[in-house]
Amino acid sequence: MNEQQRKEMDQVRQRDPENNLERIKEKSSDDFMKYFETTYQPPNMRDAQRRRKQDVDVHYDFHIPEEMQGVGEDRKYLIRTYGCQMNEHDTEVMAGIFEAMGYESTNVATEADVILLNTCAIRENAENKVFGEIGHLKSLKRENPDLILGVCGCMAQEEGVVNRILKKHPFMDMIFGTHNIHKVPELLKEAMFSKEMVVDVWSKEGDIIENLPRSRKGKIKAWVNVMYGCDKFCTYCIVPYTRGKERSRLPEDIIQEVRHLAAQGYKEVTLLGQNVNAYGKDLDIGYGLGDLMDDLHKIDIPRVRFTTSHPRDFDDRLIEVLAKGGNMLDHIHLPVQSGSSDVLKIMGRKYSREDYLELVRKIREAMPNATLTTDIIVGFPNETEAQFQETLSLVEEVGFEAAYTFIFSPRENTPAAKMRDKVPMDEKKERLQRLNALINKQSKETMELYEGEIVHVLVEGESKNNAEVLAGYTKRNKLVNFVGPDSAIGQIVPVKITKAKTWSLDGEMVETTTGVKE
Repeated sequence: MNEQQRKEMDQVRQRDPENNLERIKEKSSDDFMKYFETTYQPPNMRDAQRRRKQDVDVHYDFHIPEEMQGVGEDRKYLIRTYGCQMNEHDTEVMAGIFEAMGYESTNVATEADVILLNTCAIRENAENKVFGEIGHLKSLKRENPDLILGVCGCMAQEEGVVNRILKKHPFMDMIFGTHNIHKVPELLKEAMFSKEMVVDVWSKEGDIIENLPRSRKGKIKAWVNVMYGCDKFCTYCIVPYTRGKERSRLPEDIIQEVRHLAAQGYKEVTLLGQNVNAYGKDLDIGYGLGDLMDDLHKIDIPRVRFTTSHPRDFDDRLIEVLAKGGNMLDHIHLPVQSGSSDVLKIMGRKYSREDYLELVRKIREAMPNATLTTDIIVGFPNETEAQFQETLSLVEEVGFEAAYTFIFSPRENTPAAKMRDKVPMDEKKERLQRLNALINKQSKETMELYEGEIVHVLVEGESKNNAEVLAGYTKRNKLVNFVGPDSAIGQIVPVKITKAKTWSLDGEMVETTTGVKE
């Protein structure tokens, strides 16, 4: 940053909202004036539904603009994250960008100079939490007019959300979507100078931006994006609209990133994608997730996971590679959503109950000890008791060891949101209780099989509930709490299980690894 740029940024830091802006405008060049223009590209659901396959460019030229380098010196940022692992990883990228501009992270809202809400659009409850938080931020903005407030992530890709913020929360400074993370420096600069709310949300899909900085949480486990978006258009799901069409990263870029993480000492990576096992289909090079996993199998990193998969894209090649073992784990999260073929058809899942059970049979044949977990929606519009019973029977037949269970939450502009529903909410809640009781029973029974066994635990740190106890996960994603030395943190250690609970295991660290169950 040269001296002239530094003076201009100092003016922004110390500006009077009413007077200083005009003074900056008067001395700015025509090129500089473009930063006062507010970009408004609202999301468009209809365009998303009409989209066709288009070429996706890969960019390796990300950099912090010279005028934004050092702008965060003596300033702090705060990002509050809602939703899935993809949102968490997006936050790591944004944090890396802020820190590259000189900002320091804080968890205290009153200390922050920039606060972003990285949002989730999957369920109505998540959306309500965000709007509640926006209401709380209004008082901070009143006390500190220079505070920059922004909403980003999946909610920012929804037309209704953008309109609601524009009309009811005009004190917010910026809104940007899931495809615009690499533009944070430019959007922040515009928010600093503009009198208007900065809105930059693409209704089209973005390109793939490589070489983005990341501020990862910890040095033990890491997330790695392998693809973005989803083309499935399940009737209840907002993701294809908020995340765009499927776009796969090039294999060499993913492999390089994993190799780099292994060299840094990371013990586990999780490959991320809204529909992760559709990886590679858009590349047209005959290279899918199974091929990628096979290449990662050769890298010296102890554990490789992936989430979230779609049963329709879980092919024989992937099963073949997972069955090799090693750093390929036999814990598979395989969302089923319903056990009724009729409900699955209305959901637009494009597989039947029988298709799903046949896939499970193939997985069990190749990996007899595989742990299967799932997602299930209860109370989809007009789901009958008989159809719900089919879900319960499938849960028992498959033997899921855990499940994320939800009552159907209509999302604006999705087909399912327009369906008339005759099932009362009380009945849906009662079904959810019955489903959870079954899942809890199966989880507890599975956990009890671990008592007296030795498992390998990747130790992540202190237990959330007891600072004197360490906690970590087995290969099959079982939470284990045990007493051990701090030197075990970040290591994979043998632990003998002494007590099984419904969702966790207690144990004691041992020396031997003979007869490890995993």
